[in-house]
Amino acid sequence: MPSTTIRKTEYDPDSRMLSVWFVASGKRYEFEDVPPETFAAFKAAFAKGRYFNEHIRNHFRYRQIASCDDPD
Repeated sequence: MPSTTIRKTEYDPDSRMLSVWFVASGKRYEFEDVPPETFAAFKAAFAKGRYFNEHIRNHFRYRQIASCDDPD
């Protein structure tokens, strides 16, 4: 998933929780109740940052989990 904005994502279909790590800040956010179709489209999007901004950011409840944690 190469992106200049998003370093890594993880998705749990059971809880519908999407975790997103950002490149610049190193911060991780969890987005609640994200439908599997939204995550699939996000994963398939050519411009991940653009898709995130248009379809996920400000559309789902979220919380910051940590900063500068290693996603690997």
